Amino acid sequence: MGRVFQPLLFLLARCTRNELIRQVEWLKAENEMLRKRIDKKRIFLEPEEKARLMKLGQEIGPGLKHFITIVSYQTYLSWLRKARKGYVPKKMGRSRTAESIRKLIVKIGSETGWGYTRIMGELKKLGLKPPSRNTVKRIMKSHDLDPGPNRGPDSWHEFLKRHAETLYQCDFFSKRVWTKFGPRQYFVLVFLHLGSRKVFVTKCTRKPTTEWMNEQAQRFVEHVKSTGQEATLLLRDRDSLYRQDFDKVLRNAGIKVKKNSVRAPNLQAHIERFIQSLQQEALDYFIAIGPKHFDYLISEYVDHYHMERPHQALGNLPLMGDFCEGQGAKTDSVVCRTRLGGVLRHYEPRAA
Repeated sequence: MGRVFQPLLFLLARCTRNELIRQVEWLKAENEMLRKRIDKKRIFLEPEEKARLMKLGQEIGPGLKHFITIVSYQTYLSWLRKARKGYVPKKMGRSRTAESIRKLIVKIGSETGWGYTRIMGELKKLGLKPPSRNTVKRIMKSHDLDPGPNRGPDSWHEFLKRHAETLYQCDFFSKRVWTKFGPRQYFVLVFLHLGSRKVFVTKCTRKPTTEWMNEQAQRFVEHVKSTGQEATLLLRDRDSLYRQDFDKVLRNAGIKVKKNSVRAPNLQAHIERFIQSLQQEALDYFIAIGPKHFDYLISEYVDHYHMERPHQALGNLPLMGDFCEGQGAKTDSVVCRTRLGGVLRHYEPRAA
């Protein structure tokens, strides 16, 4: 009986062996094709990867030399000899740049716009040994920083940021006011200090004549002096309501007037946003009955804007007035305060 099954078992074993040979040949061909598409001619393995290959190779035995491709068989044997002697391989390549140096390179590059050569000089001035030029370039590129110096013109945002402490913007807005003669259009002139976001709003007028414009310019100059804020530049649009004498009054006070480009409302974005907030948060809720009522609505919103309304650009804090810092108020002592019949609301701790 055994003589009958013995040839069959040999046949099955041979089929399995032939199948394994075909699988190995397939993997070898696939490995060669993948290796041809790798940029690096030589592959560097981590110690963990070498240990894994040695473990698998020892289970295969000497037959490994017929299909090993990632390294030569002699190299594999040298791995085994070194492993038996307890050899610990050294890390290849240069040591990694210290994380503190990397952070400092990114900090300088993002704050200044300098190129990699200028940053290397700054590190050397600080007594730090800078990495190589290519390393500094790679660090900057990995953080989306241009390694070349910024020699082009500033962006509009950078210009405003540089001049914010001495720069003002001004603009008109108008609203229909009901009078005894029917609805009439009234005009208001707004000045905004870019650095502090504080505003100076004039009284409304039916006709912004040359005399009225000159008077508002003089009042603005007096306002700047009273606040102690220096004003060197005023940005305005090309509205025909501005008169030459208006600019002259400001120039005589040492304030340079700069006209914005035609059809470029984004150049006045900050003051346009204030006017939009004034209209949406207050004026749109009312029908102004006479110029005094109109001025009252504006003055109430301006007080709310300065003393009570938090501002996102300034860390969600009011421009002026009292506000809680540190631990803050107890939640059960918070009360709501209102202006303009509840249209304007803010919250503050109840007085003790």
